Parts: sequence; C-alpha cells; structure tokens
Amino acid sequence: MAVNVFKFCSGLKVLGYVMILLVLAIIAVSYYAVVVLVCGLHLLHGGFQSVLSFIGVIVFHVLLALLLWSYFMVVFIDPGSVPENWRARPEENLEAGCSTSLPEHPLPDTWPTSEGTARRPTLGYCSRCQNGKPPRCHHCSVCQRCVLKMDHHCVWVVNCVGARNYKFFLLFLLYTFLETTMDTLVLLPHFARFFGEAKNHSRYSSSPGELAVTFLAFVINLAFALSLLCFLVMHASLVLSNTTTIEVYEKKKAVRWKYDLGRKKNFEQVFGTKKALWLLPLIAKEDLENVHSLRGLDFPTRSDVEISLNS
Repeated sequence: MAVNVFKFCSGLKVLGYVMILLVLAIIAVSYYAVVVLVCGLHLLHGGFQSVLSFIGVIVFHVLLALLLWSYFMVVFIDPGSVPENWRARPEENLEAGCSTSLPEHPLPDTWPTSEGTARRPTLGYCSRCQNGKPPRCHHCSVCQRCVLKMDHHCVWVVNCVGARNYKFFLLFLLYTFLETTMDTLVLLPHFARFFGEAKNHSRYSSSPGELAVTFLAFVINLAFALSLLCFLVMHASLVLSNTTTIEVYEKKKAVRWKYDLGRKKNFEQVFGTKKALWLLPLIAKEDLENVHSLRGLDFPTRSDVEISLNS
C-alpha cells in the first residue's frame, strides 16, 4: 500500500503556532528594552535627549501597529482557494482573464476545434484536490490544498502566501525590517557601553536582568534586520518582475517572462492602483474588481510573448 509522505507536512502547522508565540515574545522583549529601559529613562531626565526619546517612542508604536496589523492580516486572510469544480473556458485564453466555474460539466479529455479535430486542453489539474488548477496555482503539502498564485508556505504566519495576502506579507517584512533596524540603532549605544564597562571592570550602571534583556534584544533585532534586508531585496525583485518564489526557476528558462508587464504594472498587480493604500494592509474594492490578478484566478500576459508562442 502506497504511503503519501506529503500528508505528514501538515504537522508543520503545529510549529507555526509556536512561531506566532515566538514573534509575540520577541516583540515583548524588544518593547521592554527599547521603550521601558532606554527611552523611558531618557524621558524622565528631560532636555534634548528627552525630546528624541519621545519621538522615538512615537515612531516605535506607529511601526509596531503597522507591523502587527500586517502580520495578522497575513495570518488570518486566506491566500486564495480554487473554487469547487473550477474550469476555464476552452475557447478563450485563460491567462487573459477569462475564467468561469462550470460545476455541472466535468472537464473532457479533448476539446473539438473548428477544423473538426480534437485537442487536449492545456489546463492544469490537481489530482490531490480533484479540481482544476488556474495559472500560477500550486498545491501546498502543508495546507493540503491548492493556493492561488502561491509564493510559499510561511511557518511564521501558519499560512500560505498567495494572491490575496502577498501584499500584506510584503508590508509585514517592510515594517518588521524598519522596526528591528530602529531598535538596533536605539540599543546600540547601550550595547557598546556594556562592553566598555566590562573592559574597564567598571560597575555596571544597570541591573544584571536589565543588561540581559538589552543584550538579548539587541542581538535579536540586529539578526532580524540583516536577514529581513535580504528578503526585502529578493521580494522587491520578484514583485518588479511579476514573479513568485516558485516561478523563479521557470522564469530562467523563458526568453521573455510572459507575466512581466513592466515595473509599474507589475507593482500594481500586487499592491493595487490606489496609491493611498500602498503602505497599508488594505486592498480597495475597486482594485479587487478591476485588477484580476488580486483575485488570483487569471492574469494578463505580454502580447509579444503570446504572438511568439502562436507563430
């Protein structure tokens, strides 16, 4: 009897819930170190340092609010599921935005053509979900379902990153990077003073517990800031070329990437056309209606690629 090893991947969901607790714990440690131990003390002393600390506390809370907002949007928003019995119209170009649901008619093995012959449809099909697969859709072995325009499964959010929550994921990366970078810069003087006092065998100005929290917060925030910078650069490149993480290898084999519509349109395929909402984890209703890629079922393609394929 054959055993499907992929079903054991669903156990990673348990790890995901642990990661959520870990994220909240890191935020708590950073909050205590930056707001209470560092900025809080400077606020009590008054003067110019107090003004800087007040501004720092405001920026910290704004970034934290945006970070948490984006994070929970990624966690709770469905990345996009394929409608039951989804089928594409055989007579039209699927990737030009023409798709529909035909629940009463099974997908045939061949389609009749105008010449009277038959051709096999070029539509995707998932044998595990027993359902059609729209373009750029992939089956997630952790979630045990197909995800629209799947980028990857992220254990940090216990969810897949796909067509309908990719923007929120990118904003989560951005605001986490800004927050951790700010925390690192705020804690850096105190981190340096810790080693200075240790080198000179001076009496520490803070308690051992406060030193431990400051040291831990600095190391964690520095590590996250550096790693997130790499992720931001990578995903910025993917967004501007209209590529997902899964599609990177496929794109390398193509002469022209068929989904690359130019940087501006590629950006709008993820963030929408409403500039006022670009930096907020929200998507305008008009964009959901007009930007088909945000729904994840169909995608516009380059006309020159279509011509070269048909010639």
